[in-house]
Amino acid sequence: MSVTFELDAEVRTDTGKGASRRLRHTGKIPAIIYGGGKDPLSLTMDHSKLFHALENEAFYSHILTVNVDGKGEKVILRDLQRHPSKPTVMHADFQRISATEKMTMTVPLHFENEDIAIGVKDEGGMISHNATDVEVSCLASNLPEYLTVDVATLELGQSLHLSDITLPEGVELVQLNHDHDLAIVTIHKPRAAAVEEDVVAEEGAAAAEGEGEAASE
Repeated sequence: MSVTFELDAEVRTDTGKGASRRLRHTGKIPAIIYGGGKDPLSLTMDHSKLFHALENEAFYSHILTVNVDGKGEKVILRDLQRHPSKPTVMHADFQRISATEKMTMTVPLHFENEDIAIGVKDEGGMISHNATDVEVSCLASNLPEYLTVDVATLELGQSLHLSDITLPEGVELVQLNHDHDLAIVTIHKPRAAAVEEDVVAEEGAAAAEGEGEAASE
């Protein structure tokens, strides 16, 4: 992985809604680390540092290091509670990882060569993304930052499916394990062109019908 993320945290002993409100007034937020065969840890974190890290797409699909009172915990981000109307994180959940057990994680899809795809450059089509991320299963050491989808050879009216994604070694797609080979990207005709073709087809059908009626009179 090309990027690393570290956050500092302190063990929180004062819990409850009132304590959480007081934390937020001081620029900190409540968080928790759980799993890995250990007891959950209630924590406090600096809001601005976490919020800044969340601006990086890779943060959501990386193994993170949370330093709890100087001791590093390897975790993944499992859940965030955000304020409904303010750019504020209210609570964060982190899960410990195991070096020997497979994990499931959502990773983003990066689409490449969209501007030179055959169906776009040569045939005037438009790209339509049916998925922007996928759920993978793998060991923590194999977790990809993202998966690449090359659409250079995709033609008008064609789609790429989950099974077309080139996966790194040791990585599986969860949906394919359940026989759900969904389309992830399609090249289709621009809407205006599609509507115009429908109108022409309807006019042609009407004209043919009119000629048939005239011939029968």
